[in-house]
Amino acid sequence: MTTIQAFIKKHPVITYCALTFAISWGGILMLIGPGGILGTKEVSEVQLPFVYVATLAGPSMAGILLTGFVHGRAGFRDLLSRLLKWRVGIRWYAVGLLTAPLLFAAVLLVLSLLNPEYLPGIFISDNQASLMLSGIVVGLLVGIFEELGWTGFVVPGLRLHYGILTTGLLMGSLWGMWHFPLFSGSANAAGGLPPALDLSVRLFSFLPAFRVLMVWVYERTESLLLAMLMHVSLTASLLILPPQAPTATQIVTYDLIFAASLWFIVAAVAVAKGRQFSQKLLQRRVA
Repeated sequence: MTTIQAFIKKHPVITYCALTFAISWGGILMLIGPGGILGTKEVSEVQLPFVYVATLAGPSMAGILLTGFVHGRAGFRDLLSRLLKWRVGIRWYAVGLLTAPLLFAAVLLVLSLLNPEYLPGIFISDNQASLMLSGIVVGLLVGIFEELGWTGFVVPGLRLHYGILTTGLLMGSLWGMWHFPLFSGSANAAGGLPPALDLSVRLFSFLPAFRVLMVWVYERTESLLLAMLMHVSLTASLLILPPQAPTATQIVTYDLIFAASLWFIVAAVAVAKGRQFSQKLLQRRVA
């Protein structure tokens, strides 16, 4: 076994993160150049689909490659079994599929009582069916390809060393950082808001909290399929529900309130579950 192979076997999560960022950010760098990472160069309509493909290739390819390298055929069998596990109880489907849309919609509706500009876009869209369909399709693509790596590979590895809360916080922070190129351009065009503030809110306010909940749901169900669907629900909600043409200030406002609501739920679950939320797994099951 070479030194590199030994390092990968000993540090699979670190290797995964490095490979994921290299594939995703490296792909964007090759397509657009440094401006694509920093958000200083506008992405054309022709380039945009390739940017999304490169971005999603990172977590999915890294997860599949390292599953085979670290765990071999047994790892692929285990990945497939978790992907096909759908009998987990209706309450977990309710938590996974409804938390994001119901909470986000509630935040926007309450804000719309103070300012009608916060009214969810789906309510006033001229083409509601198209908005719904595009949100769901994008959500499916994002949820499936991302969670092959994040939940399929990283979460089980982190759970050997950390509890649910710490695993979710680490995962959520990495998840947010990985999204940087996709939001850096929006932050640079945020008007009167400092780009650092805009990016910090978009990437690190609600994503870590939602990831903690995802890790908790996965812990209770061991269903990679449900983790994917939970991710789908978040992405679709963020595409379908936001107000039409919101300002940067409005985005930061509803993102922060959405984040605070999610952190309240995380705190409630942590208190209810007690030590279960901080205990690490004794061993990982690979069938």
